Amino acid sequence: MDKDSVKKLIVLKYGEIADKGNTSCCSSGCCSGMSDDYSSLEGYNPDADMGLGCGLPTQYSGIKEGDCVVDLGAGAGNDCFVARGLAGESGRIIGIDTTPSMVEKAKVNAGKLGYANVEFIHGDIEDIPLPGATADVVISNCVLNLLPRKDKIFNEIFRVLKPGGHFSISDVVTVGKLPQEIRESPELYAGCIAGAIEKNDYLGYIKQAGFTEVEVQKEKEISLSQDLANKYQANNDFTILSVTVNGYKL
Repeated sequence: MDKDSVKKLIVLKYGEIADKGNTSCCSSGCCSGMSDDYSSLEGYNPDADMGLGCGLPTQYSGIKEGDCVVDLGAGAGNDCFVARGLAGESGRIIGIDTTPSMVEKAKVNAGKLGYANVEFIHGDIEDIPLPGATADVVISNCVLNLLPRKDKIFNEIFRVLKPGGHFSISDVVTVGKLPQEIRESPELYAGCIAGAIEKNDYLGYIKQAGFTEVEVQKEKEISLSQDLANKYQANNDFTILSVTVNGYKL
């Protein structure tokens, strides 16, 4: 799929999730071990939890009282509300998502909670609609794998961070190359598998963007369903991982 087709697919699929209230990005049950449990975290709101994450980036984010936090691919607002619990009333939380119905759902959730310092913006995170040096912290949860230009996204993250700022991102990567049949599957693309790139390439893009102290904070294996494992992994050597990575802008 070309870049435009990928983006249209993502907006369509995640629009359906927002409208129907699904709690999975992979309707066929393509994998397990993806989502982490948010329910014990301050700021957690079940209405905003669509089960679409692959980690807890806020756990390693170092968000402080008063920070400006930008969440890329904010969905219904789950990570934004947890970030607000850390940044407090003096902080500013900005969620960005490319799916209009997700943005509207997040705004409704924020309104119900009465959060005046949490805002949601419709936009493409390959071209983040914010001025440079806006954020103290950038977070994202299982979103960057969905977009074709990981290199451009990390350049954009570097641009919108203030000097001394940092990011904490949970995402899906691979060790070993995915077979072409997976790469060409729309369902597995929307399910955060087909668009994943190799871990070393992913970390390489982060360093090329100018980040220092790049560190994988957490790593866990994601298992394909038995049917997909039998079909694709029997004759192919690859592993799918969820990783949470931090990096700093000097």
